Amino acid sequence: RGRNADWGEKAVREAASLSANAALQERVVDFVARDTTELLQLADGRTVEIAGRKEVLATKGLPVETLEPGWLIRLLAVITDPNIAVILMLIGVYGLVFEFTSPGAVAPGVVGTICLLLGLYALNLLPISYAGLALMLLGIIFLVVEVFNPTVVLGLGGVAAFLLGSAMLLRIEGPGFEMSWAVIGTAAVLTLGLALLTGSYLWAARKNLPRVGAQAMQGLPAKVLDWEGSEGHVLARGERWRAKADEPIAVGDSVEVADVSGLVLTIRRRNVRSDGARQ
Repeated sequence: RGRNADWGEKAVREAASLSANAALQERVVDFVARDTTELLQLADGRTVEIAGRKEVLATKGLPVETLEPGWLIRLLAVITDPNIAVILMLIGVYGLVFEFTSPGAVAPGVVGTICLLLGLYALNLLPISYAGLALMLLGIIFLVVEVFNPTVVLGLGGVAAFLLGSAMLLRIEGPGFEMSWAVIGTAAVLTLGLALLTGSYLWAARKNLPRVGAQAMQGLPAKVLDWEGSEGHVLARGERWRAKADEPIAVGDSVEVADVSGLVLTIRRRNVRSDGARQ
């Protein structure tokens, strides 16, 4: 029928696609119609071969019946939008990260797993570049590692890998198959922000580990109540304690706890500058 066989092979082997006007120019289609009515008018009178016999189409004026797709088809139409697929994958990753950092929450893990599977299923239906997908996943992994081990370099590398992977993700050009840079940029910023926020909380928690027993007393300020030689009593945390020191101490001195041995504190002088700040 005079169709472009070379492009047909590319469509099968490489999932190539064309816009409507480009398909007409490349002799992939016979004509382009704006709607169903125009399609029937343009097809009327054309000769086609059916089961070895040539038939003339009589389509002008035929009634048109519209069959609405079911909920499953509509759902697939939504999630196979590449932007929606990427968003689903990110929600999935966020959910799993929250579940791992807060075990027992359950909901983030369940929602994250469902969204991640839906996103992967949608990408499986699209002609994607696995190199682009690998870069996106590598970027997400870098950002997750940045959460637990803040280095800045991993965070910036993760954002760069995610952006490059998103740009390379689709191997197809045409309406409905474009990646939105607004979605990509927003996702990258949110992912970096989440990594930095979570990392800051973990870093603060690591610096402020709860201290108990003798460790909790170290560094506390105390006031000397009485002193004789190298021993005496001090007031620390509202309590009277026996204390000893390896340096001269006088009654009324401001000291701090250096160590604890049983019920006896080892104290040392607090060096205070003229402005009141401890050195």
